[in-house]
Parts: sequence; C-alpha cells; structure tokens
Amino acid sequence: MIGKNTVNREPIPAAKVKSILEKFGENHDLSYEQNVTLNHVSTFSQLSEEDTDKLVAELEGKVKRKYAVRIADLLPQDLDDMRLIFAKERILLSKEDMEEILEIVEKYTL
Repeated sequence: MIGKNTVNREPIPAAKVKSILEKFGENHDLSYEQNVTLNHVSTFSQLSEEDTDKLVAELEGKVKRKYAVRIADLLPQDLDDMRLIFAKERILLSKEDMEEILEIVEKYTL
C-alpha cells in the first residue's frame, strides 16, 4: 500500500489491539480490515488490557516477549495446549516450566 510502512515490529496482545482500534474508531472511520480485526479481537480477547499487560510482564520472566504475548492471547488450559503453542518453535521448555506458566495463566483466568 502506498504511504504505509511498518513503524514497529514488537508483538502486542489482542487486548491492546482492541483498545487501539476502539480509540482510533472514535475519531475516524475504520477500514474494512480494521473492522474485521476489531470484531475478531473483541470476540476472542478474554482479559482486560491491564490484566493482559500484567500477565505478559509476569510471563516475560519465563519466556521471550513474543511467546508471552502468544500465551496471554491464547490462555492455554493444560500441557497439551502449551505444547501446541511451542510445537513449531525452536524453544524447548521443560514440563516443570510449562506447569509454572500454566499456574501463572490460571491466576488471571479465574
């Protein structure tokens, strides 16, 4: 697209995307793609932006930010879900690390 360039490549959680699009939509008309994205994140985002930020910060002590954001968006419930998140990645987490991550996630989903 003409005039469109990437400003930042840092992964952000879906809850933050929702917040950004809602604020932008107050003053501007959203494009089709923006509306679809807003609908998607509104449907699937389970935590508030504040809780998501806290969860990501806590998870960053265990894994890189991109994995922390992915975990915060998907909120895995068991070890099988955790294994699916990391199935194509070159990162190896022990069962104990995955269980610790699940405990952290559980604090925010109750």
